[in-house]
Amino acid sequence: MSTILQIETATTSCSVALSRDGNLLDFKQIIARNIHAEVITLYIDELLNKQGVSYNDIDAIAVSSGPGSYTGLRIGVSTAKGLCFALDKPLIAVETLEAMAYGVITSDGFEQDSKLLLCPMIDARRMEVYTALFDTTGNRITATSADIIDEQSFSSYLSGNKILFFGDGAEKCKAVLGSNPNALFLDGFANSATYLTTKAHEKFREDRFEDVAYFEPFYLKDFIAGKKAS
Repeated sequence: MSTILQIETATTSCSVALSRDGNLLDFKQIIARNIHAEVITLYIDELLNKQGVSYNDIDAIAVSSGPGSYTGLRIGVSTAKGLCFALDKPLIAVETLEAMAYGVITSDGFEQDSKLLLCPMIDARRMEVYTALFDTTGNRITATSADIIDEQSFSSYLSGNKILFFGDGAEKCKAVLGSNPNALFLDGFANSATYLTTKAHEKFREDRFEDVAYFEPFYLKDFIAGKKAS
């Protein structure tokens, strides 16, 4: 039996979830900017207390590893690593875009389709997004990348497949590619720690753990600090 605490802070979602043997038990989350540091540990405490689970009952901590918000990733990974050190528990990393894809795949009513590709998108700057393509079984089609969206984006895939775009970066894609009949958009998708469940359980069974001391988030791009207003 495996009880896994799951943490997602790579986007505007600050989310924690608890799963057992690959089944979601409960979760708590809020969608808001710049709130992760304030609530993440409180949410973990509340979630565990609600489920009657002690910290020592946890078998592993899974964290959404990026790409995404630099600050959000630092908060989530630091929290996960701190718990792993304190509790002597293994760390599981799940790439954020992969977790998002599994969030759609495991949603109620979703049907596998060999002609459909999934394209999770995380908003970066201006017309840029962090993205990758997956098929409807979760297999990766393209590597994770930072792409600037224009009229030619995904053209080689859209010519023979429908693509479902979702995530907080999909809106800017919709403005450019929305007229393409093969471009589909899933409105209202919110990232969540619940989406880590499938991959976290798989990695736990296969003992695919991270080195807690040396693990770092997958930033994809270097952090660029903005200028402070005078």
